[in-house]
Amino acid sequence: MSNEKWLLRNRKADLKEMSQRYGISQLLCKLIVNREITDENILNSYINPTYKYLHQPADMKDIKKAVAIIKEKIKANKKIRIIGDYDVDGIISVYILYTALNKCGANVDYEIPDRIKDGYGINKNIVKIAYDEGVDTIITCDNGISAIEQIEYAKELGLTVIVTDHHDVPFIEEDGHRTFISSNADAIINPKQTECNYQFKSICGAGVAFKLMEALYEELGMDKDECYKLIEFVAIATVCDVVDLIDENRIFVKNGLEMLNNTNNIGIKELKKATGLEDKEITAYHLGFVIGPCLNASGRLDSAKKGLELLLMDDEEDAKKLAIEIVELNDARKNMTKEGVDKAIDIIENTDINNDDILVIYIEDIHESLAGIVAGRIKERYNKPTIILTKSEEGVKGSARSIEEYNMFEGLLACKELLDKFGGHPMAAGLSLQEDKIDSLRHSLNKKCELTQDDLAKKIMIDASLPLEYLNLNLIEELNVLEPFGKGNSKPVFGVKDAKIINARILGKDKNVLKLRLLLSNNITMDAMIFNDVEYFEEKIISKYGKDILENLYNKSNNSVNMDFTFYPSINEWNGNKSIQIIVNGIR
Repeated sequence: MSNEKWLLRNRKADLKEMSQRYGISQLLCKLIVNREITDENILNSYINPTYKYLHQPADMKDIKKAVAIIKEKIKANKKIRIIGDYDVDGIISVYILYTALNKCGANVDYEIPDRIKDGYGINKNIVKIAYDEGVDTIITCDNGISAIEQIEYAKELGLTVIVTDHHDVPFIEEDGHRTFISSNADAIINPKQTECNYQFKSICGAGVAFKLMEALYEELGMDKDECYKLIEFVAIATVCDVVDLIDENRIFVKNGLEMLNNTNNIGIKELKKATGLEDKEITAYHLGFVIGPCLNASGRLDSAKKGLELLLMDDEEDAKKLAIEIVELNDARKNMTKEGVDKAIDIIENTDINNDDILVIYIEDIHESLAGIVAGRIKERYNKPTIILTKSEEGVKGSARSIEEYNMFEGLLACKELLDKFGGHPMAAGLSLQEDKIDSLRHSLNKKCELTQDDLAKKIMIDASLPLEYLNLNLIEELNVLEPFGKGNSKPVFGVKDAKIINARILGKDKNVLKLRLLLSNNITMDAMIFNDVEYFEEKIISKYGKDILENLYNKSNNSVNMDFTFYPSINEWNGNKSIQIIVNGIR
């Protein structure tokens, strides 16, 4: 496992002034400033994420042009086909365009490429089929920005093409100079284009699709509230595509979660039942780790169209059947993922790969759609950039996941002569190569990388040292204002030194929960919960205090064992009584 470094965040700001201006506590101000949220516009929508802080869609390059085209096509009843992508963002983007265009009276259908057969994005075959079937206009979503040749082909056939995307704009690099390239689609909507003046660049594919529909509804004089109902779905994509949860994304997720908790969508209702969430309050966590993965599993192991069909259903019985099928697919995906992770750990622990700074692991039989998830889990465990490779039809295919300190895209760019194809971002990438090049890639990446032991140490950023005596119900309720947590708005981490443990108990049917009783300086006791780290806790106690002390902790109630914790406070409700406890996420 990786070693850890605890660091205290300390960004300077006039907390007193900020607290008075926004009417929130200085602690809350400190946490917001720690997340580098200091720009006044972003602060307003952070503290009060209402629709009035959404940006004008018209500021996005080519939106007016696209709206004019779509308006004409609806009038002339021309056939429009949406081409999406097979992940959650892609599925939701199609759902938004398809539902909204239908409401606007368009003659519209959709196509989602098959993950294994077609690969990512629009391809010539999809274009040709559209042409043969009398389609007049193609609208891409969550893809299309780099489909230069495919769009050229569509234009040769006389099709109208509108691109909506949020991925990085492709470029050609010569002598360190990058020239951005674009297709000759009729309209290209993507806030990441350098010539686009839209002030928030980090919306996901579904967010871009939503902004286009927002502008179309306005142009057609349709009810804006009707359009805002789509935000329920934008929220799912925004969380699952791991974009920064600030600015517009925060407005989408905060309001979307409210709608999801009272949803009228039959597919979502049945999916909530099938995953055991029916009576629970849905949070960003459930979107990212329950609902999202189920929709994703359909695109990984079967067809992404199943996830989309579920959202479009209006018959409860059908929706129930499909929801159960999708949950079963996700369970199969979970088991296959676990097998893959176990195999990867086995290879690392029993070969010299363990000594590498960048882990390149070839496991022939991992399902190629799961390589990215496995790479992510291995990266989390070892805190090293990780590439998982698997056998594919044309050689070897893989997914890479990185840590903040290493730009994976640039790393692969430096080894591009060994690769057949690659693309992606600093933190995640995809690649394909020939089997006989794997060892060269492993050695080349490791030789060229300049990661130090310090880079590879897992950094635990602590927001504030918070004595447990200070915790009260009001403070904890106020912390809820910061939710939803995610990328760009991480859950706060508090630290406490020398907490005094007087007793410990192991709970849970899998014996994986530890409940510690702490004695505070004012003689009050408080519970601290540790999940899934029981063995690690025991090792720490034994190495410092010995086995007898550990035994005493479990058997006696008057021990005095000191430990540092990183934690987040929570309220435990039991039999109508509220008490404060802390959820421990790090021990030292």
